[in-house]
Amino acid sequence: MSGPNPPCDWQISRKLVKERGQYLLETGIWSDCRFIVGSEPNQQVLEGHKLFLAMSSPVFEAMFFGGMAEKDPIAILDVQPDAFKALLEYIYTDKINLTSFDQACELCYGAKKYMLPHLLKECTTYLWSDLYPKNACRAYEFAKLFEEPQLLTKCIRIIRDQTEEVLAETSFEDVELSTILTILDQDVLNVKSELDLFTAVCKYAAKHNQTSGAKVPRLDDGLGGASGERSNSNQPTIRTAIKKIRFLTLTPQQFAEGPGKSSLLSEPDKFAILMNICSPSAGTSMPEGFCTLTERRSKPHKLYSETVPMDTSRTSMIQFASLIAETFKDSTKKMICNRMLLRTTDCMNTSVLDCAVTFSCDKNVCVYGVKVPAQIPTADERYDPFSMVYGELLYAHLLDAEGSRLTYTHFTSRVQYHSLVEISFNRPIYIQKNKMYKVGVVLNKTGCYPIGSYPYQSTCNGVTFTFTQGQGGDSVRDGLIRSIIFAFPPSSNPNANPEIPGDHNIQPSLM
Repeated sequence: MSGPNPPCDWQISRKLVKERGQYLLETGIWSDCRFIVGSEPNQQVLEGHKLFLAMSSPVFEAMFFGGMAEKDPIAILDVQPDAFKALLEYIYTDKINLTSFDQACELCYGAKKYMLPHLLKECTTYLWSDLYPKNACRAYEFAKLFEEPQLLTKCIRIIRDQTEEVLAETSFEDVELSTILTILDQDVLNVKSELDLFTAVCKYAAKHNQTSGAKVPRLDDGLGGASGERSNSNQPTIRTAIKKIRFLTLTPQQFAEGPGKSSLLSEPDKFAILMNICSPSAGTSMPEGFCTLTERRSKPHKLYSETVPMDTSRTSMIQFASLIAETFKDSTKKMICNRMLLRTTDCMNTSVLDCAVTFSCDKNVCVYGVKVPAQIPTADERYDPFSMVYGELLYAHLLDAEGSRLTYTHFTSRVQYHSLVEISFNRPIYIQKNKMYKVGVVLNKTGCYPIGSYPYQSTCNGVTFTFTQGQGGDSVRDGLIRSIIFAFPPSSNPNANPEIPGDHNIQPSLM
């Protein structure tokens, strides 16, 4: 697996490290690992060098030199060969060659999987600069699948601001039904009326040959029944989307000439809806589960057209993104609730150290992250001036009371011994008062950590956090969560903020 014999003195003609790395990558000389990449029939075997890979990615470091080192060859079935080749090129040469939206999506996934933050940033910047109504829904699905909250917010902005163009794209008929449901949940859409949305749902149903109650095969692996069969599962159907249409904002004539002629509504549906449009006080109930709102959706603000003329070149779009980021820059004041330290004990992490604490607070707040203590140097390191910092590697997440993950982050950076390390989640999370949440941190770096003991309550700026006291081993596991970083919601009434969907997710700013 060492590759062909290299020509004599090949290094002399290559001045830069990246040029020599490019040569090693292209020729495969001295390679000491192999990857089986992709799935049949496009599967390929690619060679690499453990040292190059491990010095760029903590994931590759653990893969080759950790306690659970994988055996050669290594199967990587969830990344396409072209994307993995581009990832290797970045590792060996620092080159980032993004050529298409689809390629950037694939490479973004690889960068996230192997913890390459600079590559990830370049990919998401490219995706934002290449966002148009044609691919906004696909980008939304990508951002949702791989939990990229900033890209997710930008996609929603485009869908809201250019809804008619999004609905008119033929690619809209191939999106996931869950994406359509998300669009129909928006209070702000740029449409003339609900007829635009109903027509789009009709086209989608026709493309997939679906009736109102039939499942969409792409969402449930083709387990749907015959046309017209009602589903007893919790999977969404076309009828789920129909129920979100605000029919009561239409005139009787609009309804009769549009939805009233559609086979997606039953005759009892049509009668009940028309009766409620014509005479809300007649006492006829809307069909079960159908939207009863009578207010039309709001139009988006004209920030885009009023701020700068729209230049669709990639450079201008990136500059425009920076302008929008500055316009919506989050000025929320972040606060830190420190748990009062009563005493500490040392804990040696020999492989993986998992710590968590359950908490609630007495006010609605937005949680941005946590602080955890850095390592204590060992006796051998204490007097070494070059050991004042070390490379920390950890994973942190926030769960709700049911154990569902609300947000997370991978953290890898050089930090100082005896310090407190600030960990910021991928997105801030709206926390409801008096509800239970759990924050957890998994430390992957071997070394000694100070475990703390704390009171069960801590107060900061009038907000009281209550922490559940651990029992047995749990009292040790919660001792590494020193502080919670939070802020008050942008609005005193979070439910009135259109950027707070559901009951806990919050995007306080555009970027």
